[in-house]
Amino acid sequence: MADYDVIIAGGGLAGTITAQAISHYTNQNAKILVVDRNSAMMPGRKSLSGWVCGDACSKEAVDFMTERIKVEWTRPEIEHDVKGVMAFSPDKETAIPFDGAGYMLNRQKLPEIQNERCQKMGIEFEFEKNLSGLIYEGQQVVGVQGTDSKTNEPFKKTAKIVIDATGVASMLRNGLKNSTKVEKRIDRRDLESTGRYIMYFEPGQKELSEFDPDYCIIHLDQDIAPGGYGWVFPKAENKVNIGLGVEKSLLERRNNRLGKKDNVESLMKEYLERNTVIKNPKLSQDPEDINNNSGIFQVSVRRQNDCMVSAGYMMVGDSAWMPKPIDAGGIGPALIAGTIIGNNVAKALEANDVSEASLWQYNLDFIKEYGYKTAGLELFRRLVQQMTNEQISYGMKHFLGNMDVESISKGEHPDFSGLGKIGMIIRGAMNKTVADGLRYTSKENQWLVEHYNNYPKDPSGFDEWNKTLHGRMDAAFAKVEAFGK
Repeated sequence: MADYDVIIAGGGLAGTITAQAISHYTNQNAKILVVDRNSAMMPGRKSLSGWVCGDACSKEAVDFMTERIKVEWTRPEIEHDVKGVMAFSPDKETAIPFDGAGYMLNRQKLPEIQNERCQKMGIEFEFEKNLSGLIYEGQQVVGVQGTDSKTNEPFKKTAKIVIDATGVASMLRNGLKNSTKVEKRIDRRDLESTGRYIMYFEPGQKELSEFDPDYCIIHLDQDIAPGGYGWVFPKAENKVNIGLGVEKSLLERRNNRLGKKDNVESLMKEYLERNTVIKNPKLSQDPEDINNNSGIFQVSVRRQNDCMVSAGYMMVGDSAWMPKPIDAGGIGPALIAGTIIGNNVAKALEANDVSEASLWQYNLDFIKEYGYKTAGLELFRRLVQQMTNEQISYGMKHFLGNMDVESISKGEHPDFSGLGKIGMIIRGAMNKTVADGLRYTSKENQWLVEHYNNYPKDPSGFDEWNKTLHGRMDAAFAKVEAFGK
């Protein structure tokens, strides 16, 4: 007999939301264990640097969770309200609003409160356990194993279902033995190195393109953040989460082009220093920030794993590469997936069937709610990464219509209705390249959304579906790279 109904490997945000969702959908009748490598004092910490994150989350994603599993976030886990996100072109002449109203979270305080909520629901925790792999019976995952870091003794627990929420570099996923459908390792081009500070500052000159207490600001600029973007997210009138993300090979290309030897840390410092609003910044020494005020971390920027289940095993959050490909936002998709997976797990437990086929519906439910758009966003990101600052500025200024802005605001791929404007004359080779690239990714996005809407209803159709997807994506990536040459 298994020790638990469900073991959740990883006690971060995705893991604890998943635990709460399973508890909710099983009417608190499931025996649930959350295993975390951190101490009870630092739950869910990503690395020694803390909970490195942009800290932003849409109200829509929080409402999705609250309406379904009745978990409400208030102060102090919500630190600041924002009206939306504004993305600025490199020349700062164009700003695009997207994502709608949202919150800035306190990522050090949030897991403490999450754990309190979990424990009140009867969810158990094991801290300071380093998991190294899964336990199998034949082709079925039946538990987790690793080491108790306090005693150095072996640690083993069994369960009907193991849910992997251990993060982007998951050892459990990398070593998964009972599936050829789940992708094990991520391409380095689909990882961004991100770094950020949480700081108090004295206001300098007023400039809403540099800091706005009501909006999260994104700066697209291939010199400042090659292959990624810089961000200035308000946590108060005089407090900020400021940072940037880069793609490593594009950083190398940028350094060669400019004759520099910058890394993420030096780019962060330069980005902070050039901000005209933020004067005399100092790292926050608040108790709720002290273990989290600066750091560098890796985040995925691709579509979610093409298959997220095997027999007795499921993935959620960063382990399944869920952060949004266009902006690396991971909290929203983690809330949506964690909520959804709770219902899928409850149904599998009720049916007493935890086979791959029984867990398969989770793939379909996540795609229907969120995952249908991620492959198109991944392709769009690859195109934008190939563009120069001049091309990005021109494209944002001339080729985005109201419909496009609306789709971007929903986190979807725009159809670039601006390209069809009567009388639009595209002058010069550079601008024609941008237009052709946008048209191409828009057309491919339509195919990708349709393909995801035809995701196989059971495991038997997956290999053919996946082969077709990879063929199309590989061809699209090659074509998009050609636009940058």
